[in-house]
Amino acid sequence: MAEAVPTKSPNEDLIRSLANLLNETGLTEIEIEENNLRVRVARNLSMPTHTLPISHLVSSAGVAASGGTSPSSSLENHPGVVTSPMVGTAYRSPEPGAASFVEVGSAVREGDTLLIVEAMKTMNQISAPRGGTVKRILVENGQPVEYGEPLMIIE
Repeated sequence: MAEAVPTKSPNEDLIRSLANLLNETGLTEIEIEENNLRVRVARNLSMPTHTLPISHLVSSAGVAASGGTSPSSSLENHPGVVTSPMVGTAYRSPEPGAASFVEVGSAVREGDTLLIVEAMKTMNQISAPRGGTVKRILVENGQPVEYGEPLMIIE
């Protein structure tokens, strides 16, 4: 009796090519939808795949760090840092023209919405991991963000 030999499906080839595209471009996730088929390929990285210029990491009230420590590395280790759980676009208000969820100096409780990260046309609320006061906001409205990128400091 002949044994059936598994063949690769077109979906498997598509997934492999998307995974290769992630590696080539340094992206952390990619999603496509075609003919009622939706495929999302993502990988988790312990650090962001790209760093922003210092000007993006310093809030308008903050001052760039001097010396040998880069602002991003000191912020990533800060006990009150809130990082992006995904790649997307950060929005500080629920809709254009609306007031921001929080400002520097705002008191927040655990679970309060801090901002939204849009990924693949889905609005993902980023909640405060603990209560405290917003000390720094490290992203501008509409700014692209990477996985693990510092967004805010809550103390």
